[in-house]
Amino acid sequence: MSLVTLLPFIVLIGAMFLMTRSAKKKQQQAANMRNEMQPGSGIRTIGGLYATVKEVSDDTVLVDAGPGVELLFAKNAIGAVLTDDEYNRIVHGIEHDLKSDVVPDDASSLTGTDESAAAADSDEKPVDLGKKDESDEAEEPTDAVTAEAKADDEPKKSGGDSEAK
Repeated sequence: MSLVTLLPFIVLIGAMFLMTRSAKKKQQQAANMRNEMQPGSGIRTIGGLYATVKEVSDDTVLVDAGPGVELLFAKNAIGAVLTDDEYNRIVHGIEHDLKSDVVPDDASSLTGTDESAAAADSDEKPVDLGKKDESDEAEEPTDAVTAEAKADDEPKKSGGDSEAK
């Protein structure tokens, strides 16, 4: 047999090895996560139940799912151990302070330059980009003749009845 005929089999065996290795690594990480659970930490089960760990034994976990509700789960039924911030955000709706994580919109706060000082240095008048009100536009024609000419230029509206066929 030549190398060309063996190459697809070698690639297939290599792919299978890589897939089983990554699956085994994920299983090991999940087992480590479950073994590191401590009473008081928030969890999510594989069924989607959020609860607080009350007691951990070799194969089971006793969780507090609410006032007066204690449930016993197998360790394999724990889908994720949550951080305190994540558990409080999901279960209690409590957000942590996001103000410390906010990135400024402009670079002026990073460079230390003051925007008002830069505006005082320039002698230019600020440009008004706002829309003019209808009352401002009505004041522009100085005499009644130009106002009537403007009104005649506008198309007339009809009640929808059209005589053209």
